Amino acid sequence: MEYIVEKIGMSRTITVPSKPVTLLRVLEQKVCEVNEGTAIVAYNSGKKMNKAIEGQQKKYSLSAEFNRIATLEVANTEAGDLDMAPLTEATVLRTTFNTKGRGFAGAMKRWNFGGGPASHGHRMGRRTGSIGNAEWPGRVMKGKKMPGHYGNTQNSVKNEIVSYDAENKIIAVLGSVSGANGALGRIKVAS
Repeated sequence: MEYIVEKIGMSRTITVPSKPVTLLRVLEQKVCEVNEGTAIVAYNSGKKMNKAIEGQQKKYSLSAEFNRIATLEVANTEAGDLDMAPLTEATVLRTTFNTKGRGFAGAMKRWNFGGGPASHGHRMGRRTGSIGNAEWPGRVMKGKKMPGHYGNTQNSVKNEIVSYDAENKIIAVLGSVSGANGALGRIKVAS
């Protein structure tokens, strides 16, 4: 079963020894349509609505609080409120978030290169260095580690559930989860 969640941030348990946990809040979601295990689910992303979303709201008779639509695997058999029962029995979750985007980054930051000598008149510094081949194949090979866009890629991790507050819909999972605080992602019950 899948759910759309918001990353609140990190904390720790008060047990001895303490454990690092990430707090995830399950968003208010409504199942609009169910097709063989997968469903169209509406949720509020906090973003502004556009004409396409207004059309979806009319189609599924949704209120203004739901402004995004996603396709998820759910336990529901018919439209209505999302079934939260699988979360109470779950022990392991697969969390999927986008990593923090770092924009255009150099080779040293992006690929953890060591860089060239810093003293005695060297001009190498933080440069990439030689990238090409001499005669054959006479081009830069695909996959060469070079400067470029760093981050903002989808990352999935399995996390053990430490606690689940059903009233406030907050899950504490062991360890870290990719993405910035306030980012939206998906969780899937792994076991």
